[in-house]
Amino acid sequence: MATQEVEFAQVSFTVEGGRQLLSDISLTVEAGTTTALLGRSGSGKTTLLRTVNALVRPTSGQVLVGEQDVAEADVIALRRGIGYVIQEAGLFPHMSIERNVGMALELAGKPKTEIAARAAEMLRWVGLPEDVAKRQPWQLSGGQRQRVGLARALASDPKVLLMDEPFGALDPLTRAEIRAMVRGLLEVAVKTTLIVTHDLDEALYLADRVVLLEAGRIVADLAAGDVLESTNDAMRAYVAATWRGDAA
Repeated sequence: MATQEVEFAQVSFTVEGGRQLLSDISLTVEAGTTTALLGRSGSGKTTLLRTVNALVRPTSGQVLVGEQDVAEADVIALRRGIGYVIQEAGLFPHMSIERNVGMALELAGKPKTEIAARAAEMLRWVGLPEDVAKRQPWQLSGGQRQRVGLARALASDPKVLLMDEPFGALDPLTRAEIRAMVRGLLEVAVKTTLIVTHDLDEALYLADRVVLLEAGRIVADLAAGDVLESTNDAMRAYVAATWRGDAA
């Protein structure tokens, strides 16, 4: 399935009471590339990510996946074309791992044999043994559950992949292992990918491009290889804070 670009055109989002979480954001994510949305807590990065799959509806502006305005799309069809990975995987606790991975295919009415085969394929792809399919989420480690979450997001071969701080709850060693796995998968399964993170090292390791947000605005937009030597004041401050260990 071909990838599609994602475009934000003058996107703003204001909540009740007048607080503006996003302010006039314009950004094009090229098809087949990985972009990290970087910033401290409350910068608007997760809110921006969620406009892509219509979990957040902008107050003004447009979000387009391919050439389709998200506001005019069939939400169910839209979300079937978008993989979504969140922190701690968000698995359904009462379902087997096989059903969790194959949920999008099940909702699309695919045959059970096809779902089982695809789930098994995806579990192998993320480095999990075959017998995991019949287990329940509580029987897996945090790292294994995160791998299952990624397998579920990719099972329907989506055009776009959204990742919202997917490694935040993992211990450092597991986090490093999962990051390496994701990087390898993205090199093989080319997707238009947006990753939300506050971790600069993570952004530089996984992304082609790094977009820094502050108070709902884009304050830096750089190729990953240019970040550490950037003269952008906001990015320089973020890099310096990260090296001191106090980036929020």
